[in-house]
Amino acid sequence: IQHPSRPRPPIVPPSKPTFFISLSNMAPVKFDDIPKVATGILDDDYVVSGYVLKTKQKTAFHGTSFSSQVDIFADPKCATPAKVTFAMPKPFGCEHFTVNKLEMDKAGKFKLEAAKGDVLNGLKVEVKSDLKDLNKVMVCKTYNPVPELQAKHDFLAMNPKEFTSEVTYAAGKVTVGAKCSNAILSGGIPDFGLRLLNGPFFCSLMATKGVSTFDAAASFNVNPCVKVAAKCSATQKGFSSGTAGLVCKGLYKAKVCSDGSASIAGKHAIAKGLVLQGGMKYSSKGPTFGLQLSIE
Repeated sequence: IQHPSRPRPPIVPPSKPTFFISLSNMAPVKFDDIPKVATGILDDDYVVSGYVLKTKQKTAFHGTSFSSQVDIFADPKCATPAKVTFAMPKPFGCEHFTVNKLEMDKAGKFKLEAAKGDVLNGLKVEVKSDLKDLNKVMVCKTYNPVPELQAKHDFLAMNPKEFTSEVTYAAGKVTVGAKCSNAILSGGIPDFGLRLLNGPFFCSLMATKGVSTFDAAASFNVNPCVKVAAKCSATQKGFSSGTAGLVCKGLYKAKVCSDGSASIAGKHAIAKGLVLQGGMKYSSKGPTFGLQLSIE
């Protein structure tokens, strides 16, 4: 019996199950990054040969940053060949474009990458040059009309017929993509990619080189500390290569490859802004070792 002084609680109808696919506004990755979740575990941060010193310093001059990389004892003629890089988000106070990279390597070769965002709604334009040959100036256009879709078109400024185009689309847990070059004008076949990211599980499949080469990759988060991954390549003639590995706490890595080689690597933050990385690889050619010190 309902007490007269107490309001009657509202009647809530029983919930009905719904069946649908959630299409979140997940930004799609670039085509070449489709397998990155797994391949990053197997390929990144393996310093297994050479000795490298990296430094990075951000300044108060309109956000300009300076980076350097010294490959110690890499060249018998020069014990410390270096590469220096500037990044200027507001070059000399100009807010109309950014200089993402102005680089000179040990051979005296330059790289310039400048970008202008929001040229139109969702359109970004980049220009890449070696500051030497106008015939090598590359124009890169990236278009995101909606969050789930990304289209890229790169071409030589002096010869627009030399181009590379790609498109990727993310629908919830799935991302699909295709990439082609100017070879498609003469009957070439695009490259295709597919990836699925569902909770701790990730997998991808790439079909490239005229759908004659297939690359599969997968990873699984065993727990918050350990991730395992594997990848393999195959052609129409059969299996080509494979790699399996794991990473612990994002710091310690190990992998084995089908060519018989094995690698281990680790990363340790000595202090704030001072990181030491090292690793070892054993193959049929014998062991190799590597160290890298990064200062930021």
